[in-house]
Formats: sequence, structure tokens, C-alpha cells
Amino acid sequence: MAEDNNTPQAGAAADEKPQLKFSLQRIYVKDISFEAPNSPSVFKQAFKPKVNLDLNTTSTKIADDQYEVVVKVTAQVNDSETGTTSFLAEVEQAGLFRIAGIEGAQLDQTLGAFCPNLLFPYARECVDNLVNRGGFPPLMLAPVNFEAMYAQRKQREAKQAEESTH
Repeated sequence: MAEDNNTPQAGAAADEKPQLKFSLQRIYVKDISFEAPNSPSVFKQAFKPKVNLDLNTTSTKIADDQYEVVVKVTAQVNDSETGTTSFLAEVEQAGLFRIAGIEGAQLDQTLGAFCPNLLFPYARECVDNLVNRGGFPPLMLAPVNFEAMYAQRKQREAKQAEESTH
């Protein structure tokens, strides 16, 4: 009789939902670039920066439950008076995530907002370090709300889908 207590009931396996699994496997820099096209002359003038920042996220399914998420940060800094480019820094900060038991819209939101939120502090530090090594003052990027960016992207996609059907 003890054996019967350890065996799952016949219907139990069918009723169970897949177990939710989320883990960050690895964080790495996928691509990095720094250009200071007007050095050393740019160092002879007062540094009055105008920062143009571009953020982009992508995700790729690597295996059944493994995804690569990439946050690309491009910072172009020009002199606010002359428009001369001081530097251009690009970082692609990536992470390898194991995700199971999440599907559809929830998976899309996890890959488009939650994972980038985890990666961005690393990208920020990388950009700051890169700029500093280029001889410029630190460029501390402000925190980014990837949840809001994700929501805006979804609204744009819905609007475009609606316009294309009319």
C-alpha cells in the first residue's frame, strides 16, 4: 500500500500547468565601439555636450527555453555650440536567459521589458567606462523605464495594424 501513496493520480499530471522557470544564464558584451573623430582638437575647447541617445532592444530564441536579449545603446555627443562630434559610443549588452512556463503576451513582455531592465545597468556602466577611457568626463545615463517603452511600442504596433486594415 505504501507504493500507492507515492504514485501520482491519473488526472493530476494533465491538470498541472508547466512550471515557471526564469534564470539569467550569462551577461556579456556582444558588440562595443567608441569613436572620437575630432580628437585631439576636441580637447582644446570647453566641453559643452549635447547628448543624443538611442536605445533598442531585440530578442532571439536560441533553443526551446533559451533566449538571447540585447540592449543596444548608442550615445552620440556633439558640442552644443559648434555641432562638432565629440564622440560616438555604441554598446550591445546581451544576456542569455532560460525561460519556461511563460508564453504569448507574457513572454513577449518578459523579453521586451523585464530582461532589458536587468541588462541596462550593465550597459550603462559599460558606456560610462568606455567614455571615460576615451578621455571624456563620465556619461552617466539616466535609468530607463523599459516597461513604458514596451507599452508605447505595443500601442504603435496596434495603431499600425488598425490603420493597415482600413
